[in-house]
Amino acid sequence: MVKAPKGYRHRTRRLLAKDIREKGAVPKLTTILQRYEVGDKVAIKIDSSFHDGMPHRRYHGLTGTVIGMRGESYIVEVYLGRKKKTLFVPSVHLRPLKANV
Repeated sequence: MVKAPKGYRHRTRRLLAKDIREKGAVPKLTTILQRYEVGDKVAIKIDSSFHDGMPHRRYHGLTGTVIGMRGESYIVEVYLGRKKKTLFVPSVHLRPLKANV
């Protein structure tokens, strides 16, 4: 028997799949140029067409708070259970929460 792969993106076929109308699409320019302020609430939605700075799949769908910037990426604080995690995520993988808009 062959051992199951345990790579960074294993078992993500469904999770990172895009809508059929989005297949092969470049991320929207508004998504790339979106700016967030410190204290803004954001949702982490991984864009599988943009591999650079992609967070781990366990953070997909979680809500976090922007606490700063590092280069072109945002520093996002997320709670995973009771633990506080700090992620460095480009704006392509972030969406503003509806409450902010």
